[in-house]
Amino acid sequence: MKRKVIPTTIAFQLLLALLFAACSQKKPKVDAPSAVKVALREVGNELLLANEDSTSLVLPVVELPNNTYKLSFESSLLFAPGKLTTTITDVFSKANLPKSYLVEVFQCVDGEVAYSYEMKQETTNNLVPCSSRVLPYGCYYIQVSFIKLNPSLSGNQFLFYVLVFLVLSFLIFVFYSRFITRNNDEIDDTGTSLGSFSFYPEQHKLVKAAKEISLTQKECELLAILVASPNQIVTREELTKKVWEDNGVVVGRSLDTYISKLRKKLQEDQSIQITNVHGVGYKLDM
Repeated sequence: MKRKVIPTTIAFQLLLALLFAACSQKKPKVDAPSAVKVALREVGNELLLANEDSTSLVLPVVELPNNTYKLSFESSLLFAPGKLTTTITDVFSKANLPKSYLVEVFQCVDGEVAYSYEMKQETTNNLVPCSSRVLPYGCYYIQVSFIKLNPSLSGNQFLFYVLVFLVLSFLIFVFYSRFITRNNDEIDDTGTSLGSFSFYPEQHKLVKAAKEISLTQKECELLAILVASPNQIVTREELTKKVWEDNGVVVGRSLDTYISKLRKKLQEDQSIQITNVHGVGYKLDM
């Protein structure tokens, strides 16, 4: 029996490629406060340089609750919101920080918000108002709060998980099919013990000591009926009906001819005899 070759190797390679692609994607470290602090100090330095101030200090960045960080300055300054936006975007991108965050600029005097904007990973939803207006000279501090993304999947993530599901489903189907095929082959390969022979009705053959003896369709059908009722008389009428008449064929002496052929093929084992019960039928003596 020929087995159907199923490309399991291709399926494994596809699954590994998908997993590698997922693992190799650069994911920002949300829980890396040191990286955030370094990035914010660079933002502060860029803002001071834009004010032509290369001497005053950027004060230590303070980590606040809820993924929030505070950037403050030693001296007063003025800046355009557009400059703040592009500076934070560039620095955060180089530091591989999350792309979803809220930026708020507070006045030191009263703690009121002088300017704020929100960035999201989906750039179409970014809110950056009044980027061209310049904030007046004064004391400011900046707070950046990283936003936790909603658990909904992006298009690429959804496609990735769909592909993984399809590949896993395919592998399960392949293994199940091969398991069933192997079991069927094992059943077929078992055969029926017939003295020193093994009888394989599905393959139309007898096997004795690695020697195969081919059987015709009719020989195989007759032997299968006799093997099913060992040491019992099977009438001529039953044999002819099951082998010939049920197939719309009327026979005369064909039964005796095929029994004679079976006897010759079984003659190597004297413990097996197909006995003629005169006027009744045949019996397989074992």
